[in-house]
Amino acid sequence: MCYILEKEGAMEKHWIKKVRYLPNIVCLVGAISLALGLVECSNIGEKATIIQEPLPYKMDALKPYISEQTMRFHYGKHYAGYVDKANQLLKTGGFEGKTAEEIIALTAGKKEYTSIFNNVAQAWNHAFFWKCLKPGGGTINAEVADRIIKSFGSFDKFKQKFLEAAKSRFGSGWTWLVLDGDKLKIVTTGNADTPIAHGLKPLFTVDVWEHAYYLDYQNRRADYVRQVLNHLVNWDFIASRLKSKQA
Repeated sequence: MCYILEKEGAMEKHWIKKVRYLPNIVCLVGAISLALGLVECSNIGEKATIIQEPLPYKMDALKPYISEQTMRFHYGKHYAGYVDKANQLLKTGGFEGKTAEEIIALTAGKKEYTSIFNNVAQAWNHAFFWKCLKPGGGTINAEVADRIIKSFGSFDKFKQKFLEAAKSRFGSGWTWLVLDGDKLKIVTTGNADTPIAHGLKPLFTVDVWEHAYYLDYQNRRADYVRQVLNHLVNWDFIASRLKSKQA
């Protein structure tokens, strides 16, 4: 509350009457400004830089190749955990207004930002992975098939090389089909690492962390990857990535 002391004296009373409410108005304006500032600061603190993207299909849509139980753990626990942790770390990281791709580029290879990179990149990798899958697998686009045949010799050879790469990835990580310039390549990354940190354009990926398949396949990673390649690849998404100018 604001106060004003009135002075005694007839000559001063008129002047005091005119200005006695001015400090109250100043206080009111100040209080409103402070409140708006606090709201703005609160919104900045609460605003998530990384969002948990919705699944493009139902939790049970990938059965029998990936079970609903696996999806509930993988999407609802692991992916959600990376998103939550990333946002906690980003509150004090000075990355306000940056996209996930920009944060990955700024933090890749820097020890002081290892935790931020790991969680943001894992959130990005998972969001990308969900789009790479599709119930029924779809029919391969003719243009994509032509590119794969030119790059790997045949469609079967592509699947064989992709499967071998997934099997050879020691520990946790990802297997990718990427665009390197104008060439298609198969690469793997460990843990949270991602092709976009290395100037490569991801077209397709399979998550080969154990949490992606262990409930359904135990230690049979190859069986899991084979089923994905044979039944769940979203070729329409790959085709759109090939045409897109987005990294």
